[in-house]
Amino acid sequence: MSLEKMTTSKIIEKKKNGEKIVTITSYDYSFAKIVDESNIDLILVGDSLSRVILGNENTLAVTMDEMIHHTKAVTRGVSNALVVGDMPFLSYKIDIKEAVKNAGRFIQEGGAEAIKVEGGTEICPTIKAIIDADIEVMGHIGLTPQKIYRFGGHLVQGRNTDAAKRLILDAINLQEAGCFSMVLEGIPWQIAKVITNQVDIPTIGIGAGSHCDGQIIVIHDMLGIFTDFKPKFVKYFANLGQSMRDALAKYKEEVENSIYPDLDHSYEYPLNDLNEIESWIDSVDIQEESLKLKKK
Repeated sequence: MSLEKMTTSKIIEKKKNGEKIVTITSYDYSFAKIVDESNIDLILVGDSLSRVILGNENTLAVTMDEMIHHTKAVTRGVSNALVVGDMPFLSYKIDIKEAVKNAGRFIQEGGAEAIKVEGGTEICPTIKAIIDADIEVMGHIGLTPQKIYRFGGHLVQGRNTDAAKRLILDAINLQEAGCFSMVLEGIPWQIAKVITNQVDIPTIGIGAGSHCDGQIIVIHDMLGIFTDFKPKFVKYFANLGQSMRDALAKYKEEVENSIYPDLDHSYEYPLNDLNEIESWIDSVDIQEESLKLKKK
């Protein structure tokens, strides 16, 4: 393991030192390689790939096999960042033994170093069982997208006293269960600040304000590639979607007008040998020659 390799212990140490933790999603080799070269601390292979990569309506449709497939691709491109696999819908809430087995697949098959699960106090027994199997766990509370039908949509959570208290207690219980960090999604920044101050493990915010120990965002969102849905917390740090459209339009134009490929982007054949090929074509029946080749 590289001395620069990020670990769960180093993630926790960054909170103790007051250093912000920079995390992002990634779903394939090429993106993961660029992210890793950019000194990002943690890469989450998020179940958000269900929407931004696979085109599903929500995160509920993605399967374990699809998550493992993309996790493998990401880990091939990463040398330094900590890679976390996101446990998909129905992979960990039905049976604890099945949950441990599925978590293990992310490590054994996918090459991840930790997994993430959505939920609060109610899934602590499952978290403990996964950790007992020597698998590191990242928690996730607040707006948990796997519960969108129960929530009635992608709605901000913790907006009343009882709900806010529940989030704070859930965070403490996730820490006690052994999580090395937790995602706080879609909650008021004031409640995220309270949680961050109450727990010793890092909080990673997404739509939870600036007082979290770190931040995460979907890479296709922040690059302006996926624009079907733009939550309030999403900021476009680039407009690569439009840059891609411009590039494709230019490519189409150059192909249609025989501009691309030019000689600089083409391979040369030796001139003397080319004369020989042309003479051969003039002297034989091409159809006969092709039939002879089939009979060989």
